Amino acid sequence: MKKKASKDGIVFSTDPASMPVEVQPAAETLVENRQPLRVKLDKKQRAGKLVTLVVGFTGTEKDLEDLGRRMKNFCGTGGSVKSGEIIIQGDHRDKVLQWLKKNGYDMARIAG
Repeated sequence: MKKKASKDGIVFSTDPASMPVEVQPAAETLVENRQPLRVKLDKKQRAGKLVTLVVGFTGTEKDLEDLGRRMKNFCGTGGSVKSGEIIIQGDHRDKVLQWLKKNGYDMARIAG
């Protein structure tokens, strides 16, 4: 009869790649008039469909999602928040920029 090794043993490693990575706290959200937001039109890797991107937000993920939700609601369209970008379906650059200026985002501009 063979003796089976226990599979619940602890394994130690000195490999730096296997060491836990320290999680940095989320960046504090800048006030509206200090946010350097850029609004641009994009259709890359989107099956030819146009989307309006809002990039350059500095702050927590929760604040970014809240901002994205309010913009989508104002534009009356769908979208999402991914990788630090707000994605709004369709070409709504002027509408988004108007909403940003109205809500105190003075540094917002349309990117070339």
